[in-house]
Amino acid sequence: MPVQLGLSEAGGHGVGLRHDMERRIGRRRAYTRGTPERRRRERRRHRLRSLLFTSLALVLPHGLKHATALTSRAPSGPRVSTRIDSVVAAPGAHAYEGFIREASALYNVDASLIRSIMQAESAFDPAAVSRAGAMGLMQLMPEMADAFGLEHPFDPRENIMAGTQLLRELLDQHHGDVKLAVASYNAGPTAVATYGGVPPFRETQGYVKKVQGLIADARRAIDRLAGTSR
Repeated sequence: MPVQLGLSEAGGHGVGLRHDMERRIGRRRAYTRGTPERRRRERRRHRLRSLLFTSLALVLPHGLKHATALTSRAPSGPRVSTRIDSVVAAPGAHAYEGFIREASALYNVDASLIRSIMQAESAFDPAAVSRAGAMGLMQLMPEMADAFGLEHPFDPRENIMAGTQLLRELLDQHHGDVKLAVASYNAGPTAVATYGGVPPFRETQGYVKKVQGLIADARRAIDRLAGTSR
């Protein structure tokens, strides 16, 4: 709420706050403000800090809240000053790996399928919103988010869990047929039932091929890792 300083409309000094402000400004002007290069470095550090905390808030919201709570309760003591000169974001495929494996185990859905759907839908962007209104990593429509009881559709864990639950239901509906489940995820189960298979929509056919290719790539990578570990 704005605070009224009590200055008169005619420009009077009211209770003297204006004189105090002028004295404070005069004192600030008397200080050495540093070179332009130093000011640029300080602005760059502030931008890097903001980028770091924004990335943490998007990628690890639960952990960040927990860490903040612990910090606020921590006893006072020696402090260490740190300097941040660069920020390297974790690749999306790795940033959400814990949530993917958790959802895979809970709903018995192949982690490669979950990861491939996520990559095809949002390219691992937790804030993604489609023109149709689909939200988050797994691009859930608002009505689908409501059906699964999502309180925070853009929360990575909630979004991945709901998207995986939807995949489980589609796999069950199509008797484990991954191709039809993926087609239903894109075009809807009604379209798949109407055409008796993958609908003849260019978008859906391209989507199914893309997801199948991503799954195949993931399995080849696993096989290579298994071969090198022998």
